[in-house]
Amino acid sequence: MKSFEKKSLTLPLAALAATLAFGIPQARAEGLFDMLFRNQPRHEEPRGKFPPAPKVHRAVPVKRISSPTYNTYKADSLKKVDFAALVAAPQNAAFAPDAADSVFRNALGGLDGYDLYAEGNIGKALVAYYSKHPDFIWVTGTRPNARADEALRVLGEADSFGLVPSDYSVEAPAADAAGPDREKNLIQFEMALSARVLRYIHDAQNGRIDPGRISTYYDFPTKPLDLVGALNALAHTEEVRTYLESRHPQNPEFQALRVELEALEQSSENEIVVDPDLLLKPGETSAELPKLLTLIARNLDDDMGGRYGPTLAVLSTSETYTPELVPVIEAAQKKAGLKTDGVIGPRTVGALAGLSKADRLEKVKIAMEELRWLPSDLGSPRVFINQPAFTASYIEGGQEKLKTRVVIGRTTNQTSFFYDQIEEVVFHPYWGVPQSIIVNEMLPRLRRDPGYLDRAGYEVTDSKGRRIPSSSINWNRFGGKVPYNVRQLPSEANALGELKILFPNKHAIYMHDTPQKSFFKRDVRALSHGCVRLQDPRGMAAEVLGTSVDQIAQDLKGGHSRAKVTRKIPVYVAYFTAWPDMAGKVEYFNDIYGRDAHVEQAFEATEAVRQPAT
Repeated sequence: MKSFEKKSLTLPLAALAATLAFGIPQARAEGLFDMLFRNQPRHEEPRGKFPPAPKVHRAVPVKRISSPTYNTYKADSLKKVDFAALVAAPQNAAFAPDAADSVFRNALGGLDGYDLYAEGNIGKALVAYYSKHPDFIWVTGTRPNARADEALRVLGEADSFGLVPSDYSVEAPAADAAGPDREKNLIQFEMALSARVLRYIHDAQNGRIDPGRISTYYDFPTKPLDLVGALNALAHTEEVRTYLESRHPQNPEFQALRVELEALEQSSENEIVVDPDLLLKPGETSAELPKLLTLIARNLDDDMGGRYGPTLAVLSTSETYTPELVPVIEAAQKKAGLKTDGVIGPRTVGALAGLSKADRLEKVKIAMEELRWLPSDLGSPRVFINQPAFTASYIEGGQEKLKTRVVIGRTTNQTSFFYDQIEEVVFHPYWGVPQSIIVNEMLPRLRRDPGYLDRAGYEVTDSKGRRIPSSSINWNRFGGKVPYNVRQLPSEANALGELKILFPNKHAIYMHDTPQKSFFKRDVRALSHGCVRLQDPRGMAAEVLGTSVDQIAQDLKGGHSRAKVTRKIPVYVAYFTAWPDMAGKVEYFNDIYGRDAHVEQAFEATEAVRQPAT
């Protein structure tokens, strides 16, 4: 390396830690760049003469680039299944001759005028399957068979998988019913059960809702589902339960959530429930405080009991957060692994008092739904980022070989929920500034000071890759779209730090280092523009490259370079407010972006459409 460090920008550490990485409100963006590059050595302007930026009397208004929004979820309406082709099928050559006198053929007339409502693709699958296979799956002779009995039991137990049993309810014909309507009842039962079994299969594999309709923050490929093939498989197996339950995610995480769901259903409600949104500072008063103090007193260990037991005995009913209680709260925060600031906020309440049973149940059900959006086999090795936990893990062979704190996007620049595949590690990276930052944060400054990017260690290039001094551009001409690329050169001041780990995606999200190490000391770390900052970037780079941290240090001495990831390593940029650790213990996290409420609304919209169906 040719003395890379000596060429780097030198920035006072205190100023760097306080200002870099753009983790401040956008209203202060201009001040950020002023502070960031104040007293910096001037970068040499590109050689050659360039005309000064032309002046205009009136600038184009800046049109801020907005982040994605959340939508009110609308479920597809159900459609009446059109059985016309099946009803006419006995006269159609598609029916095999040996089916001419079958019970199925004789019963088809019972579908004339039958009002069965189902999802459009399910209705089509019913007609397609039974046109090619004109026989019963669920009926033998004149009554429902053992296969039907097993299917009905599985559908009735859907709640054990976080689903809603009423979504799949089917009424079986009475076993002793006879008469002219018997065949009609059997054929209608056959179609209804097939329709609800297919709905169950879809929900088990893909989920009840389409997350992409909630927001573009959710980005998942559609999982292929052969509904006709599913009916064909069910027609040729007696292991109905095994087949249907196999359509749920087959990973330890889903199984742990299912165990937690069962345990919660059987548990009693918390007798002490503290307001999860409580915010209480020393000197303030709240009726919720005695509840929290009672819970702390109940869980005292020998050390805390010896120190704070007397204080709690005297002040356990106090509604005023007195100075004597501050050390008690700080000790409880330390024991829970939280920042010991003495402020009672949602994270402190969540750690000390826990969530209500109803809240935990809802989080688990949402987590089970969200797992259905991911591959059933999450893969090994893999990188798993859980945004509400503010952590990233490298997992291989069922072991968590690395777990590190992360910073995610702030609420105005949320990190998306998606998965991809890691491709490369870049050492001493350039930072390609996103259009949203160029327009929303840089453009106002550039209109007053067109040359500041040249001085601050950035390159500006046009669509053909030609470098253009920022001082030569009339920035007043651009409002919502700037037709130039801006990138920050590698340096100690670079917003990406010393390396980044890429998994190219349309959200322009990746993992990277950051000079702003102090952020990792915070409990709530939603502070970035959307990318994921790693507390231990060298450790993560070593894991994905299959090498050592010492080798990463050597690679960094070589300046700007790239290393390809030669193994298939999926990365999950996930969002779970309930998630099991490697031992299977489910942990609960605050819903930092408020996304669970949108999933719940989607559940409600879906149920509202389904419940009137027969």
